[in-house]
Amino acid sequence: MRRGSGAVLALSLLAGLAAAGLARAEDAPQACEVPTYLLSTESLLPRVTDAVKNGQPLTILVVGSRSSTIAASADSAYPAKLQAALKEKLPSIQVNLSVELQPGKTAEETDAALVKLVEAKRPTLVIWQTGTVDAMRSVDPDDFRGAVGEGVAALQNAGADVVLINLQYSPRTETMISAPPYLDNLRVVAQQHDVPLFDRFAIMRHWNDAGDFDLFSTVHGPDMAKRVHACLGRALSKFVLDAARLDQAQQN
Repeated sequence: MRRGSGAVLALSLLAGLAAAGLARAEDAPQACEVPTYLLSTESLLPRVTDAVKNGQPLTILVVGSRSSTIAASADSAYPAKLQAALKEKLPSIQVNLSVELQPGKTAEETDAALVKLVEAKRPTLVIWQTGTVDAMRSVDPDDFRGAVGEGVAALQNAGADVVLINLQYSPRTETMISAPPYLDNLRVVAQQHDVPLFDRFAIMRHWNDAGDFDLFSTVHGPDMAKRVHACLGRALSKFVLDAARLDQAQQN
């Protein structure tokens, strides 16, 4: 692994996006719609399905990095927005959600903590956000794929459903880090282990291209991170419900 100056600069920029807020075009509508194809998956979440159908608590563990949070505003970050959206859609189900941050850790470094976290939290679903730190450090993509695959297998063997989340999209860092190898390898792992992949990268790029958010701008509004996280939380809730194949009769 190596840490170049470009990687350090990229890390600073991405941390700034998460903490200080993401910018968008001033007059763009706050629609943040997501194309259906980006929220559909052939992989299933059988444990989530069983929990909801049997009226059992739905326990979710988010394993993420700094981009899973908003400084001093955890209630505005996408995990909290995901929980709120699921509670709205599943009013008869108790939805418990916790977040375990692994800041600055690669997938391989996170692997060691995954089984212990599952044993302690006993989640129905683990949402694992990974790839950014590996890209920053220029970890060998094959090593990255192997580490994520081992982690997913460990989570499944421990009795949890798994959703993978890839890198966030930032046009300002595309020349500093090479995201495609990590995006491609996450997709391969998802296919190999038959787990849903929430394509955060493609979704955020769609919002940027559609004018919902100007992710290239250097002008950061104080509430931009909250807006983006709210959109991500709602989109992720739809994705989870689709992967669990819960029809409208089972939702609100």
